[in-house]
Amino acid sequence: MDTKIGALDVCKPASNEVGSLPNGTAMAIQNSVPSTVINSSEATLGRHLARRLVQIGVTDVFTVPGDFNLTLLDHLIAEPGLTNIGCCNELNAGYAADGYARSRGVGACVVTFTVGGLSVLNAIAGAYSENLPLICIVGGPNSNDYGTSRILHHTIGLPDFSQELRCFQTVTCYQAVVNNLEDAHESIDTAISTALKESKPVYISISCNLAGIPHPTFSREPVPFSLSPRLSNQWGLEAAVEAAAEFLNKAVKPVMVGGPKLRVAHAGDAFVELADASGYALAVMPSAKGLVPEHHPHFIGTYWGAVSTAFCAEIVESADAYLFAGPIFNDYSSVGYSLLLKKEKAIIVQPDRVTIANGPSFGCVLMKDFLRALAKKLNHNNTAHENYRRIFVPDGHPLKCAPREPLRVNVLFQHVQKMLSSETAVIAETGDSWFNCQKLRLPAGCG
Repeated sequence: MDTKIGALDVCKPASNEVGSLPNGTAMAIQNSVPSTVINSSEATLGRHLARRLVQIGVTDVFTVPGDFNLTLLDHLIAEPGLTNIGCCNELNAGYAADGYARSRGVGACVVTFTVGGLSVLNAIAGAYSENLPLICIVGGPNSNDYGTSRILHHTIGLPDFSQELRCFQTVTCYQAVVNNLEDAHESIDTAISTALKESKPVYISISCNLAGIPHPTFSREPVPFSLSPRLSNQWGLEAAVEAAAEFLNKAVKPVMVGGPKLRVAHAGDAFVELADASGYALAVMPSAKGLVPEHHPHFIGTYWGAVSTAFCAEIVESADAYLFAGPIFNDYSSVGYSLLLKKEKAIIVQPDRVTIANGPSFGCVLMKDFLRALAKKLNHNNTAHENYRRIFVPDGHPLKCAPREPLRVNVLFQHVQKMLSSETAVIAETGDSWFNCQKLRLPAGCG
């Protein structure tokens, strides 16, 4: 096996809690509602879906109207706890729901059949790769059109209504096609609860003629979900912590690096607690920027191999032990698999698995449980951070642009840095802007 970290496979991520915020604070899902009988004329599929979204913490839904979803949108708009936010196109709606899920724990968008579904697909695929629970709701064909040879508008001109579904099957963890009311209640609830448990997007297609039809299964206020929390194997947790503590306490200058799976593991707070307790120098991978507080006293920057922020790579790669929490080692994050890291020096902590160097691997161990337990076992060691302080040289101030001189990138990002506060967030496209944004120092509260 290749001994370089950048060549390792990583285990499949899993979620730990339902609807948690990125910093690990659990978002409350309403835990009690009166068993209210609903007026029979209001006991509709559309109302049930609206109430479910509000129950799980969605107060804003991002939509693009189309004739297949208009009746459904009427019912969503009628829900007092839900705000309809119209978007210019489906891709915008999908990415808005993606950002909402990052901030609030779960997001939702509503589009129309095929022409809308295929347009939103790229955003849903992105949410899948980022482990975000996103409810993608599509207004589907009339239930009476299924099984016929009819060709519908907004399609590719074939009497086959499954093209959209087949596309979504590869980028969602569950797909529900609701074209009859008998199993609509079960299908919708299964889809939403699966999104929350798996922390992945789901697809719900609702026939356009069903949203406003009353049905006995919707005659009572929906009972809130009761989803069992995932738990660590206690024996595995204790063994993993013991092995990791022994490994790290022998090291002279250990460091810790946060990866993008800190979000899905809801382990951001636990990671900071470990940094506080251990005194280790603290860095982040490029795709984890914003998940770890950069105002932390031991923060040393973005670790990105040869293009790391100044002096960060020297400290990480010279360490005799490094703990990576939630890393993804792909061609981009590893700079073409060129990271100067060795597997025998590393502890890799994934959302539900811990691997110690070339030695043992412990499954069914949740990241946040492991990090919190490990914090109690480590000796304080700030050697790596002290080394960083000795070699660190602050960035100089770029020369001011002369009148009519073309704007330089370093001057531009100096202005951007001054604009950042706890009330702002940075959205960076992957490319040159992504690279330069790694150099920004995010103040407390800035994502």
